[in-house]
Amino acid sequence: MNISVRKANANDLNAIYNLVVELAVYEKEPDAVTATLADYEKNFSSLVFQSLVAEQNGRIIGTCVYYLTWSTWKGRMIYLEDFVVTESHRKKGIGQLLFDRFLTEAKNMNATSVKWQVLNWNEPAIQFYEKNNAIIEKEWWNGKLIFS
Repeated sequence: MNISVRKANANDLNAIYNLVVELAVYEKEPDAVTATLADYEKNFSSLVFQSLVAEQNGRIIGTCVYYLTWSTWKGRMIYLEDFVVTESHRKKGIGQLLFDRFLTEAKNMNATSVKWQVLNWNEPAIQFYEKNNAIIEKEWWNGKLIFS
């Protein structure tokens, strides 16, 4: 299969952006991505977020987008914002390669934990996380405010 997983660089942002849009479509929110490629470029260069990419034959087929955050209870945390493998390459172990590398990166950043969200209907993702010994919290509700 010859898959490599590496830290993303600025040249990867267009492919990362396209994977995030693909994820939004999968999550039944095709119009929800309002950030632009320019936003990605600006915030990536400012180290607001980092990313890993899975690559096969020079083509990016998966990504993890993450950033450093803080828990007043636990300390340094890494938040996994998006984790996606392009549809044609799912169920081939690529997600596991990406997730394992993400966990290694988090440990190298001295994180005490990693967090993410998963939709309650996304059974394949829930099963993947549970297979990796994740705790799926069902008692917390999300809150947000959106500034237009």
